[in-house]
Amino acid sequence: MFEKIIHISVEQKFIVFLLVIAISVGGFYSLRQLPIDAVPDITNNQVQVVTVSPTLAPQEVEQLITFPIEISVANIPRVTEIRSISRYGLSVVTIVFEDGMAQLDARQFVQEQLNLAAEEIPPGLGSPELMPITTGLGEIYQYTLQVEPGYEDQYDDMELRTIQDWIVKRQMSGIPGIIEISSFGGYLKQYEVAIDPLVLRSFDLTLADVFDALEKNNQNSGGSYIEKSTNAYYIRSEGRINSLDDLNSIIVKHQGHNPVLIRDIAEVKWGSPKRYGAMTKDGKGEAVGGIALMLKGANSSEAIANVHERVERIQRNLPEGLTIAPYLDRSDLVGRAIHTVSKNLIEGGLIVIFVLLMLLGNWRAGLIVASVIPLSMLFAFILMHIFGVSANLMSLGAIDFGIVVDGAVIIVENALHVIYVGYVGKKLTQLEMDDIVKKSSSKIYQSAAFGVLIILVVFLPVITLTGVEGKMFTPMALTVSFALLGAMILSLTYVPMMTSLFLSKKIKDHKTFSDRLVNWLRDSYKPALRTALNWPKALLSIVVAAFLGSVIILSTLGAEFIPTLEEGDLAMQMAIPPGSSLQQSIKTANQAERILLENFPEVKHVVSKIGTSEVPTDPMAIEDADIMIILKDKSEWTTSSDREELINMMKAKLEVIPGASFEFTQPIQLRFNELMTGAKTEIAIKIFGENVAELARLGQEVAGLVEGIEGAADVKVEQTAGLAQLVIDIKREKLAQYNVSIDDVNQVVRTAFAGEAAGVIFENEQKFDLVVRYNDAYRQSLDLNKLFVTNMEGELIPLHELADRKVIEGPMQITRENAQRRITIGVNNRNRDIASLVAEIEEKVNAQIELPAGYYVVYGGQFENLEAAQKRLSIAVPAALLMIFVLLYFTFKSIKYAALIFSAVPMSIIGGIVALWVRGMPFSISAGIGFIALFGVAVLNGIVLISHYNQLRKDGFNTIEDVVIQGSLARLRPVLMTAAVAAFGFLPMAISVTAGAEVQKPLATVVIGGLISSTLLTLFILPNLYVMFNKKTLIKAASILILFLSFNSVSAQSNPVTMDDVVSLAKANNASFKNMPLALEQSKSREKATFQLGNTSFDYSYGEINDAVNDWHWQFDQSLGNLFHISAAKKAAEAGTEYLEAEQQLQEQMMISQVKSLWFKWYFAHQSLQQINAWLPELQQINAGLKKARSIGELNLKDQFSVESIVLALNKRQLEASMTKESALAELSKWCGQSITGNPSQVAITSWISDTNDSISSLFTQSQAAELQWM
Repeated sequence: MFEKIIHISVEQKFIVFLLVIAISVGGFYSLRQLPIDAVPDITNNQVQVVTVSPTLAPQEVEQLITFPIEISVANIPRVTEIRSISRYGLSVVTIVFEDGMAQLDARQFVQEQLNLAAEEIPPGLGSPELMPITTGLGEIYQYTLQVEPGYEDQYDDMELRTIQDWIVKRQMSGIPGIIEISSFGGYLKQYEVAIDPLVLRSFDLTLADVFDALEKNNQNSGGSYIEKSTNAYYIRSEGRINSLDDLNSIIVKHQGHNPVLIRDIAEVKWGSPKRYGAMTKDGKGEAVGGIALMLKGANSSEAIANVHERVERIQRNLPEGLTIAPYLDRSDLVGRAIHTVSKNLIEGGLIVIFVLLMLLGNWRAGLIVASVIPLSMLFAFILMHIFGVSANLMSLGAIDFGIVVDGAVIIVENALHVIYVGYVGKKLTQLEMDDIVKKSSSKIYQSAAFGVLIILVVFLPVITLTGVEGKMFTPMALTVSFALLGAMILSLTYVPMMTSLFLSKKIKDHKTFSDRLVNWLRDSYKPALRTALNWPKALLSIVVAAFLGSVIILSTLGAEFIPTLEEGDLAMQMAIPPGSSLQQSIKTANQAERILLENFPEVKHVVSKIGTSEVPTDPMAIEDADIMIILKDKSEWTTSSDREELINMMKAKLEVIPGASFEFTQPIQLRFNELMTGAKTEIAIKIFGENVAELARLGQEVAGLVEGIEGAADVKVEQTAGLAQLVIDIKREKLAQYNVSIDDVNQVVRTAFAGEAAGVIFENEQKFDLVVRYNDAYRQSLDLNKLFVTNMEGELIPLHELADRKVIEGPMQITRENAQRRITIGVNNRNRDIASLVAEIEEKVNAQIELPAGYYVVYGGQFENLEAAQKRLSIAVPAALLMIFVLLYFTFKSIKYAALIFSAVPMSIIGGIVALWVRGMPFSISAGIGFIALFGVAVLNGIVLISHYNQLRKDGFNTIEDVVIQGSLARLRPVLMTAAVAAFGFLPMAISVTAGAEVQKPLATVVIGGLISSTLLTLFILPNLYVMFNKKTLIKAASILILFLSFNSVSAQSNPVTMDDVVSLAKANNASFKNMPLALEQSKSREKATFQLGNTSFDYSYGEINDAVNDWHWQFDQSLGNLFHISAAKKAAEAGTEYLEAEQQLQEQMMISQVKSLWFKWYFAHQSLQQINAWLPELQQINAGLKKARSIGELNLKDQFSVESIVLALNKRQLEASMTKESALAELSKWCGQSITGNPSQVAITSWISDTNDSISSLFTQSQAAELQWM
């Protein structure tokens, strides 16, 4: 099939040209449609359920809200994990599904169960809601509202928040690809009625009276309409509150004739609810901003472009003095990552082109191969678009153009080899060039196709990876496979077509720099190879020792999941002591921001997000803050050029802040860690148990132990305890005595401190809550004497009569995983591989921490991902190796040769491991994928060498040593070219220092190191192994081969029959030769017949030798019309005669070649028989002597057996040679028309082969030209 494709492509060039245009157009279109991001989205498939209940403590949140939700969703199919956080006033439950579960289906299942769970949650305690459909990559645009200089007095934090909520957020809604705009910071605007409880009591009023008055005096109504003459008038009453003055004027109650107004018992003002979060920026106080959350699965490049366009439009409509100032824009990271990929791909492509030109020595051939690079990428873009693979650092970062063009290199190099060996000094026609390319490509296509197929196959196990590593590396494997598939298609269609069309037809014999370079390499390689063949055991021992040494080195490298991608910015987590106020957190965050900006010129902005926003996608306590440190470009860094060193210097400067701890990571990494594992650090040590206090104690013990371990940084215990709680302990006997219910007490407490909504107030389209609460003086007081509860009889009872007050320390938050309580100790890794760090932590925890019964420890985070990935790779790598071996077996139909080529795999492992060790890199999943890719590339050179060795053996080369030496020298150029283009193609990735290069470096390092070792060892070890694997055959056949090919030692034969003799006999006696002049005479007679008048009929059939060239049937009928076309008919007849002459010359030459081939068959069999007959008696005598020597103990069995094996083999060969000679002689006699007597004479073989090829090629071209003229 492949051969037919090649032939059609060379013959139908226009169709291939259309194919290339289609690939180009489709590729550019698909590229514009591809989602573009910095890294793949590795967030697991999850749904978050949030319930806000401001009045409940963590214990109540867990019992009344979190637990019912967990129970209800536990039975949903395909749920893999359930995590929850119960915090003061907030419940967050995360349900993780299998990756194959559709997001909308998962949300529907959860929503159905939430409807059931809502029935279990007491009324008034909040309603569970689903969070936006977003992921760890969702926070694509973060901004603040910046007040320009001179306008500071016009905007306070409440005004800014109102503008954010009602102008910016509303106008940013509906952006394609954006699911939510989350506001952060400032004060939510409310209409507040701040009650003075003492004044309220003095008027003998209750809170219920206030609520009743507000509700009844804040509503509009209508009265249908009335008709007046020809008009209809619609009636409506306007009674809604529109201002603070309206509120102040509301009557609560009449006392006598005097109304009691709201302003008499309360202060009406702008208020805000209790805040659980805030935002600060650059150490200048509080700020207001927002976060644009991208819809899961959306095209991030399009989404961010849409955001930019909308923000630019909103900027023009903002109040004077305000601007939207982005501080974290995903397009910056995407731009840096894509720049890295583009830079590496372009540099890699240019290096590959340079290497091709250097080693091919033909600029036209180099351009043909180089053009495959962009075309294969465009083909890959088409399939990426079809299969929904996004363009990012991982999917595009592992493409090596050297590997992509391997198939094209093999085909073009072989075509050049054929042209410059057989056609130097000639000027080829297009037909001749087409024929040469078809033949050369057809011979080598199998190696090219199988080489590409092997690389494709090794990526199949990678595509089957699941989990985080699957999301990370499957796009890479798919993209590389797409590019390779495109390259293979182009190698079978476009490359042969362009080779036949674009290569020069004038074949000049001149030595290029490439030829001189390769010749120098051959001259250096030949003596080294001979030396290696003389010391096979020593060389193999060195290789085995090197392999074992590399395995030992591998065990010391350590391991990590994937290298940390440098995002360009930093994320710092701040924590202050539990129970600290929001204002204290704000003060500490501002102090940290000022320290960073004043001491580090690398810092551009510092923005702190404290606590939780109104859309709690990242719920934190008010003692915690995520601080985004926006850095300048790395080229502008002055304090340090190393990120880790800069972090350490920042931590040292921040140590002046008392009671605060700081952990450093990166924005996306922080979000990924939190969403995937529930922890924001690289390593999560999870202790499971029942008692919250005991978990807190164990957490502190483990943290103290871990802090002393090398490499463990940012050790932080999850804050689960230390929340100061003012508990109002209600005395039930007093409630009965005063006829008061618990609900009455709770309403007073709730209203007094949190506030109760009494309605809403509209300002045009803006809507604000109307809230009743006690004034600030009473809200800040812990004196229960100032609070009163109204009993059933309307009497005011002091709260201190009904309850006691006490202050206790309660849990800050309660975290659960799969319905079990747990505490997490977070640890970040600094300058150490994560596997050895976790191993040491686990060893010390097991040895020094005594856990109570029922308590246990689990290690999560990146280490958990690493373990899972290693388990999957332990299956994927052997599967890839097995597939390689199976393909090799099907290629060579031999386990022996498959094993020989497979030896390149362990040889490549040596270089890959050593390269990691030299560069100080731990083993990572990136490196593991590099090894998988390396295995596929490493065996290509083995295929090239073994195929050529086998071909040389078929051609009758002298000894196996000559086979491997001549074969290795002949294929040195393609072997070096294949390895060089693949290695140099990865070089830019290996040495890159730009954004995102950290993920690519291990993969590129492994491939380059592995190719160096596998290529060097393949050139020396594989020939030795080939000799050793064929040694048994050599023992049996060595003498036969030597004798068979030693033509010069044969004595002159009597009555020699030359090759010219048999050719002359064939021409004189063979019927096919005799019939040729007759057909020619008939054709010439037809030329004369063209001048005859009247009806003429001519019929000619020709087809004695049935093939496509000679099977012709001509029929010529002449009517009276011939009188007017005599000249044209004569020309046609002359052209037919010329064509027939050319055809007969070609046919004659082909038959002569067949006679000569039979003569040589007879000749070789005769020479072989002569040698065997000459040597066999002597060997038989030697064998008899050896038998006698062995019988008396002077010789071992092995030595005698070797000679005896040769004797037996010669006997067998003698019989075969005799039969071959007789068969050839009989067929030759048939061709000559008489019996041949005598023996063949000597002849120069090489000159005959060259002359025959040249004559046939020339005659074939003449025949083609004659055929075109005749037609």
